[in-house]
Amino acid sequence: MVISRLPDLLISQIAAGEVVERPSAVVKELVENSLDAGARQISVQLEEGGVRRIAVDDDGSGIGAEDLVLALERHATSKIGSLDDLEGVASLGFRGEALASVASVARVRLCSATVDAAHAWQIESEGGTLSSVTPAARASGTTVDVRDLFFNTPARRKFLKTASTETGHCEAALRRLALAHPQVAFRWSVDGKVREQLPAQTSRERIAALLGDAFGEAGLAFEVEAAGVRVHGVALRPELAAQKDAQFTFVNGRFVRDRMLAHAIREAYRDILHSGLNPACVLFVGIDPARVDVNVHPAKTEVRFRDGQALYRLVFHAIHQTLAVPVAAGGGASAMSPAADSGLAALRWGVQQSMPLHLADRPPAPTWTADPALPPAWRAALGDTAGFAAPLTADAADPIEPAPAATGDVPPLGYALALLHGAYVLAQNADGLVVVDMHAAHERILYERLKAQMDVRIEQQALLVPQAIAVSGEAALAAAQHRDELLALGVDAAPLGPQTVALRALPAVLGRADAQRWLPKLLDEWADYGQSQAVQARRDRFLATCACHGAVRAGRALSIPEMNALLRDLEATERGGHCNHGRPTWRSLPLAELDALFLRGQ
Repeated sequence: MVISRLPDLLISQIAAGEVVERPSAVVKELVENSLDAGARQISVQLEEGGVRRIAVDDDGSGIGAEDLVLALERHATSKIGSLDDLEGVASLGFRGEALASVASVARVRLCSATVDAAHAWQIESEGGTLSSVTPAARASGTTVDVRDLFFNTPARRKFLKTASTETGHCEAALRRLALAHPQVAFRWSVDGKVREQLPAQTSRERIAALLGDAFGEAGLAFEVEAAGVRVHGVALRPELAAQKDAQFTFVNGRFVRDRMLAHAIREAYRDILHSGLNPACVLFVGIDPARVDVNVHPAKTEVRFRDGQALYRLVFHAIHQTLAVPVAAGGGASAMSPAADSGLAALRWGVQQSMPLHLADRPPAPTWTADPALPPAWRAALGDTAGFAAPLTADAADPIEPAPAATGDVPPLGYALALLHGAYVLAQNADGLVVVDMHAAHERILYERLKAQMDVRIEQQALLVPQAIAVSGEAALAAAQHRDELLALGVDAAPLGPQTVALRALPAVLGRADAQRWLPKLLDEWADYGQSQAVQARRDRFLATCACHGAVRAGRALSIPEMNALLRDLEATERGGHCNHGRPTWRSLPLAELDALFLRGQ
C-alpha cells in the first residue's frame, strides 16, 4: 500500500462535499457571512434553483483588498483565532471553509469594499483557480456571485433535484435566516422575479410575514429567563398545529435541529394536541456561547448544551404554562376565523328586547353517578360539577331566560342563550357568538380536577415480588441518580446490575400496566433530559378516560344556570380551549362576520 498526499484542489472538493451538499447550503453559508459582517440589508438572487447562479449582496463591513485572497483559502477566518475563541464562538460562521469550498466547485466572483476604502476590489475563482485582485465599483459591503455550481464535479449535479425543488430548499433556508434576524431587511428573487421583500421589523412581525396569520395573530407568545438563559417565541394554538414541519428552533440566532428541544416542545403539547397533528412553534434560545458547543456538525445545525437538562425544563415549562393559561386570563381562544378577530375589541352588543325561545322535545334528563370502583376522592371530584348530576325539572314549554345584557365587563365566553341539539351551548359575549361543545368542555374540566387530585397525593402500589427489567446502561445509572425524583412519582426502581433495574413499586393508577415497556422509556428519557413525562402520560391517559366517561353527554338537557356554570368553570380551567383529545371546546363567530353573512351595513 502506497500512501500519498492529496492535491489541494481535491482536498477542497472533498471538504466541499461536507459543506456544500446542495445550492441551499451555499445560500445559508453566504448569508451567514453577511450577518456576521453586520449587514442591515441583504439581497439574494437565484437562477435555476441556484445551480446557474446565486448572488448575495450586503451592506456589511466589507473585506479589504489585502484579505480577498485569504477569504477564498481554506481555514482562513476573521472570527476565531484560538481554542478559547472556538469554545465560546458567538458568530454564525467560524471555520473559514465555506467560501473556499464553494470556490472549488463553482465560478465565483467576490467583490467588496470597506467603509473607508476609496473604491471596491474584486477577485475571481474558477474551480479553485484564483485571478489577481482588481479594482471594482460598489458601495461599502460585499457581493458574492456564484455561477455554475458543480460545473467541475458533474457527478454531484446528478444528485440534485429539479430547479423548483432546489429553489424551495433555498427559500426555506432564507426564511429560517430571516426569522432569526428580524432586525435585518431581506430581499430575494427567483429567476428575475421578487419572491420576498422584508423590511427590518419586530420578531412578531417577521413571524407573521413569513409564517402567516396563524402564527402572527393566533399564536401564543411566551418568554422566560432564568440563570442567564432567555427562552422566547410563539406557540401555535393546538387546533391550528397541523403542519408536519412547523417547528423552528434557534439558538443564539442559529437554526438548529435538536432532539432534546423538539422533545420538550412535544411534551408541552402532549394532552392538548389532537392525534395526527404535530406541535407548531417558533423557539428562540439565548444562551452564553460558552455553554453551547456549535462545532458538532459540518452544517452547524446540531449543537450540544453544557446543561441540557436545565434548558429542557425551561423550554418545557415556558410552553406548557403558556398553553395552560385559562380562557379567563386570555388563553385558549378558539375563533372560527382567527384573522377576523383583530379590531373587534371595541364592538359591544347593545341592549335588545328579549325574544321568548322554546326548546321543543327536550329529551329526558338521565341520572348520572360516578363509577363506584373509582377512589372516593376521584368520585367526589367527578361528582362536584355544578349540579350536572342533579335531574332537571324545568318544563320544556317554559321560555328560556334571556342572557344578561352585555354591558360592563362581560366574561370571555359570555352568557348562555340556548342549547343546540342537546350538544352545543350557544352563548353571547362582547364580540359576538360563542359555541361551546358541552361534552368536550366538561371533559376538560373534570380531567384537570382529577390531575389536581393526583398531584396532591400519589398512591403507590408495592409489588409482592420485585420485577427485574432490562434497560440500557445509561438508564440504570439514571435510576440511581434520580431515585428521589422517581419516588416522588410513585416509582420505586433501583439498579440490580449494569443493565438491569428492580421495580419494587409503581403508581397505583397504572394498575397492571406493562412495566417492561414503560419503565425503560421512563429511565431513558430521564438519562437524556433529566426528567420524563412517561409516568404522567400513562396516568393522564387513564384519567382522561375517566373524565371522558364522567363528562355530561350529548342529549343531556341543561338549564341556563347550568350552562352558565359550565362556561365559568371552563374559563377558569387550564388548557380549557381543548378537550383531552385535542379537539377545540369552543369556537367564536365575531359580530362583524355575522353582519357580513346578512349583508348588514352594505
